[in-house]
Amino acid sequence: MASQSTRDRTLSERTVPERTLLSAGSLWQLLELRVASDPDATFLIEAATDNRMSFGQFHRRALALASWLQDQGIHPGSVVAWQLPTSIAAVTLGFALARLGAIQAPVIHLYREKELVEILAQARAEVLILPPGSGEYLAMAGSAVAALPAAVPRPRALPLEEPGGDSLRLPPLTVSADGDAVRWYYFTSGTTARPKGARHTDRTLMAGSHFLGASLAVNDRDLGSIGYPIGHIGGILYCAMAIMAGMPVVLLHRYVPTEVVAAFRRHGVTLGGGSTAHYQMLLAEQASSGDTLIPSLQVLAGGGAAKPAALFAQVRSRLGATIVHAYGMTEAPISSHNPRHGSDDQLTHSDGRPMPGLEVRIVDGAGRPVAAGESGEILLRGPNVCKGYLDQRQTADAFDAEGFYHTGDIGLLRPDGHLCVTGRLKDIIIRKGENISAREVEELLLTHPKVRDAAVIGLPDEERGELVCAVVEPLDPADPLTFDEMAEHLAAHKLMRQKIPERLEILVRLPRNEGLQKVVKTKLQALYAGK
Repeated sequence: MASQSTRDRTLSERTVPERTLLSAGSLWQLLELRVASDPDATFLIEAATDNRMSFGQFHRRALALASWLQDQGIHPGSVVAWQLPTSIAAVTLGFALARLGAIQAPVIHLYREKELVEILAQARAEVLILPPGSGEYLAMAGSAVAALPAAVPRPRALPLEEPGGDSLRLPPLTVSADGDAVRWYYFTSGTTARPKGARHTDRTLMAGSHFLGASLAVNDRDLGSIGYPIGHIGGILYCAMAIMAGMPVVLLHRYVPTEVVAAFRRHGVTLGGGSTAHYQMLLAEQASSGDTLIPSLQVLAGGGAAKPAALFAQVRSRLGATIVHAYGMTEAPISSHNPRHGSDDQLTHSDGRPMPGLEVRIVDGAGRPVAAGESGEILLRGPNVCKGYLDQRQTADAFDAEGFYHTGDIGLLRPDGHLCVTGRLKDIIIRKGENISAREVEELLLTHPKVRDAAVIGLPDEERGELVCAVVEPLDPADPLTFDEMAEHLAAHKLMRQKIPERLEILVRLPRNEGLQKVVKTKLQALYAGK
């Protein structure tokens, strides 16, 4: 194990030139390049067990597992869904299936029967691979398969076993070298509607991985971490980035702050990953600690949810780390990313520079490009954008005739070329004809000392069309924010009077999805619309 002292370096001490990130045509070729140069370097560390695996060991195990999978009837083109917690076994499975040339449909391990039925139906999976010895997952799989529509194939549930077999019988390497073949189905979280299956290739995923690594300036002196479900698209992106950089990664089975802090301290993690909710959890832990929580921690890198501007200064002053945030989505991961050594203004107020080769177009409601610096819907076309959805109707709705993907996000391009995401088209509240950005109000609410998190929603109202409702997660449930305190705080920050919420609700914990812990506003609207 690398000692903490070898990892405990400030950003200014990184004087050794950054190593060039490896590039390859496919994920399997990328792994083989890394094994050829650094077979004995550590790749994966399981926080719960401290088990670790080098790149060479991982490569051999993936080959053995690919052979076992082939013996189970999985071949190039087979559609395989898998639902495993974040672990060495899950990462190995992903690369073993990549070696076989199978099509993968990863399922977040926290999903239950409802989500599993939807994913199996859309993917038309032939096999569903589950954790070994888990009666709970097998029972859930049985119920999900039984609930599938009659016209959908019934996948076979297959508990994962210890790999074995003769890897020499595997298909030729040309099968796994086609980086442009659609081999990945990743599903959106379904926070506003039924999940959508985005069709990805090795190359679309690796484009995001390479840009992520370049933006974070990672190398083999860093130690990264994955604290979110490995079935999320960020899982394969982060692992591919680690292979490109030769960087070890700590895998967290679950994100329990006390356990995360202990693991980060034990292994000397320099790069913490996740989203805004994960940053807030670490800040809460630091508040109860007299010492620096994680001395080795230099960067908190993440995306998938909006980052309030106030968090940057809080993390810098309290944790001694820098938030380096990104903008992306399942359909187009890591579309923009802040540089690790960017200015405080960029890191605080922007969502980063767009990926090289990615075309970003900002348009108004009629689809016309807006003037420089003006807000509009963000459209994307480029190397990281998925090849459409499994449902062709969804593809037709989301992609225009020029091949641009309509994100549904609102943003603008700054004079320095950085992208600022300011909200969602569906997150605009129309009160008496006035457009109100929910994110603008949320940002101000989060600066109040009594607020841990906040969500602003529109609720039906006969007089106004929609009224503005703030739902606040209090820092201290025994001393929640009052309506008068909220109104005075927002007025003091010069928020237009018409934008101040007419209603305040207090919720001990906001509902979040199982991926990157984004707040699920549809649940809040269902909860409060009838009151």
